[in-house]
Amino acid sequence: MSQHKEINTIDPASISQQELHGYLLSAVAPRPICFASTIDKDGNVNLSPFSYFNLFSVNPPIMIFSPSRRGRDNTTKHTLENVLEVKETVINIVNYDMVEQMSLSSTEYGDGVNEFVKSGLTQVPSDKVKPPRVGEAPVAFECVVDQVIALGDGPGAGNLVLAKVVQIHVKKEFLDAEGKLDTPKLDLVARMGGNWYCRANGDALFEIPKPIRTKGIGVDMLPEAVRNSTVLTGNNLGRLGNLEELPTKEAIAAIAAHAEVKSILNGNEDAVALHKLAQQWLAEGKTEDALALLHL
Repeated sequence: MSQHKEINTIDPASISQQELHGYLLSAVAPRPICFASTIDKDGNVNLSPFSYFNLFSVNPPIMIFSPSRRGRDNTTKHTLENVLEVKETVINIVNYDMVEQMSLSSTEYGDGVNEFVKSGLTQVPSDKVKPPRVGEAPVAFECVVDQVIALGDGPGAGNLVLAKVVQIHVKKEFLDAEGKLDTPKLDLVARMGGNWYCRANGDALFEIPKPIRTKGIGVDMLPEAVRNSTVLTGNNLGRLGNLEELPTKEAIAAIAAHAEVKSILNGNEDAVALHKLAQQWLAEGKTEDALALLHL
């Protein structure tokens, strides 16, 4: 398994805020998008997206997003000002069908301008909070704001908005037969660096078995020749190490009798051929067979 040796080491204090911003947002990605609707004390509605966002607790259900101070002039955004005045928000989840309208809403319109109107998105009354929700959103979370924590007072400083979920709206078209949210149907988008986004659908989606209740054997339990393979990748080794136990002698013997394996062994080919076959089996989901093969 090869490793890249050249590293560019950077002291954050030695580069400009704009350069640091570029490194952070391009590397820490993809980031989920909080499409936050808020309201000020006079009833003016605001709608704006934030990618400094995630879920941080289930009991109680807490989401956190961060409207940062503007880098160019250190001013604060309408969303922050609104949640300080009216401690409520709706966190609308963004999917591919609405991503262009979401992007349009990020335009810095003046005070009192309703981004629902500008973006053409549907303003739907909420049940438990004053800010409306986005009708097009596959999922929307009505929240009350528990805390707002300022992380600094200079340009680019974040302000953590701790939002407690009090009501959830889920469009039925995004549920599976068991009534659970269906990830492929959701077709969510996430923020990358610069003008880039990514789409959580098609080939971008994949599953990895996770040993939640059991313990994987670990990569350290694999034969040294396997750990140092020039063919197998780190992902290949991780998948092998995720298995619960090493192969039995019987399993290894059964693999040795496999026609394709016998052909490789009888042809006196080196370990590379066996490792390539193991890699193929891993791609086909035959993890146990691949592990047995690598113990020949």
